[in-house]
Amino acid sequence: MKHLLPGWLAAPLLSLLALSFLPPAAAQNPPPAPTKAEQFTLRNGMTVIVKPDRRAPTAVHMLWVRVGAMDEVDGLSGVAHVLEHMLFKGTKTLAPGEFSRRVAALGGQENAFTGRDFTGYFQQIPAERLEDVMRLEADRFANNQWPDEEFRRELEVVKEERRLRTEDSPRAMLWETLNAATFQASPYRRPIVGWMGDLVSMKPEDARAFYRQWYAPANAAVVVAGDVDVAQVRRLAEKHYGGIQARPVPDRKPRPEPPQAGIRRIEYKAPAEQSYVALAFKVPQLTSFESTPANDDALALTVLAAVLDGYSGARLDRGLTQGPDRVADSAGAGNGLWGRGPQLFTLDAVPAPGKTPAQAEAALRTEVARVAREGVSEAELQRVKTRWIAGEVYKLDSVMNQARELGSLWSQGLPLDAGERLIQRLRGVTAAQVQAVAARYFGDDQLTVGTLRPLPPDPSRPARTPPSGARH
Repeated sequence: MKHLLPGWLAAPLLSLLALSFLPPAAAQNPPPAPTKAEQFTLRNGMTVIVKPDRRAPTAVHMLWVRVGAMDEVDGLSGVAHVLEHMLFKGTKTLAPGEFSRRVAALGGQENAFTGRDFTGYFQQIPAERLEDVMRLEADRFANNQWPDEEFRRELEVVKEERRLRTEDSPRAMLWETLNAATFQASPYRRPIVGWMGDLVSMKPEDARAFYRQWYAPANAAVVVAGDVDVAQVRRLAEKHYGGIQARPVPDRKPRPEPPQAGIRRIEYKAPAEQSYVALAFKVPQLTSFESTPANDDALALTVLAAVLDGYSGARLDRGLTQGPDRVADSAGAGNGLWGRGPQLFTLDAVPAPGKTPAQAEAALRTEVARVAREGVSEAELQRVKTRWIAGEVYKLDSVMNQARELGSLWSQGLPLDAGERLIQRLRGVTAAQVQAVAARYFGDDQLTVGTLRPLPPDPSRPARTPPSGARH
């Protein structure tokens, strides 16, 4: 696991701040900087974000809806993901599957995804086909409909997806169980794909009601990146999205996580070749770029994760997986920097042969304690910053990453230049701050530990193949 920053954070704008960290050759020959993104709002409340980048005759069109698994209620877990599947199943004028066939006929590729905080739909097409996909996407956003039998068939696809991706993966099941134990009030305790019991009892009207509730223009954003200009996209957005009827967005009630006051432990037993241990610590998250104790600590924790696991040969790699007395076959660290719900700092390891999960857990905590006791050197600190910022610059080559970043930032309520602001803030994180957070947040009271205990393989359980019709 190499988590430097949240996986959805893609390419921020190239800046002189970033160049100051690059090697001399890269700083002298930077890639051409794309035009800055622009944002405007249609009369029905829908947001439109445009990022011109004319280096290739292609465009990415994305529709983001600020609704995900965290907006579900108990008994309906997984409905956001099921609805994402159903948006490919027809409108008033399109038969089930016709949307995908038309995008393919345009020479494009398309898919969708559901997260805790958002749902997204995207197409990558030749730039001259932008209006065609905008027309298609606006139609299914406003006019999604399908017969009950189509829902029942697709629900079986989603259930098989859950079996294949979660229930047949011991580590995935451990993390699902760990999240459910870590969070009590936060909706992050529920899996994105949903509990199987909720999927079994889900009805077509459940998905339709969720669609009517959340798929309102004021709760959505269109993101276009690539070989386009802002005036063109504005005109097309007003033409195809602007006429969708405005509707109010439901109020979201805060569901703060109550303080944890002691270590929690869970075990999961499943057929597996190796044991596995995962540690989840509750930590502060970045809510703005204002310098506050919580925001400053969230940034320092992100740098700490990079110090531990930001590159090959980082501290966890050296301390746990190398040498004749190595404790683990692999080890990782990650920090949830921001999101609509509470965030975690995670450590995990696969114990080496002859080593126990308890030994791997102790070794993970020892590495954090070493940072708390001894700190990090300035050279080590600059190394992880340099690697991250250089990686962000190179991501500029992907218009998909640019569009995904902008939609993700919008869904979190963050400004479009959050990536650039993040670089500025991370530049200022000091070794003393990293040492301080290593000492402050890794006690028992905010910790949940999950351990996978291997069982022998079950010969009666058949191997699964990916379900036909799966969207992703």
